[in-house]
Amino acid sequence: MSSICTTCGLPQELCVCEQIARESQKIMVKLDKKKFGKTYTIISGINEHEVDIKDLSKKLKNKFACGGTAKEGKIELQGDHRKNAKDELVRQGFLADTIEVK
Repeated sequence: MSSICTTCGLPQELCVCEQIARESQKIMVKLDKKKFGKTYTIISGINEHEVDIKDLSKKLKNKFACGGTAKEGKIELQGDHRKNAKDELVRQGFLADTIEVK
């Protein structure tokens, strides 16, 4: 017998809580310069209690073939990935209207 989601009451295979949470996020994608002139793409505004931010950062790092980390509710990707980040976040289930690129 499969486990039951505590939020929606459906079996884990049918649970849509994370999908609903992805549609309600207000995401900001911006560029940041750190030590020695290195550029980082910062993705913020994702609620880490509703969405698995570590898994999402792993998927983004694999897609863009870069390093990075997920800390303090933000995803940091090494390099400038602003142009492709919005498209990939939409493919991951986030709404295009809620993603702002600066």
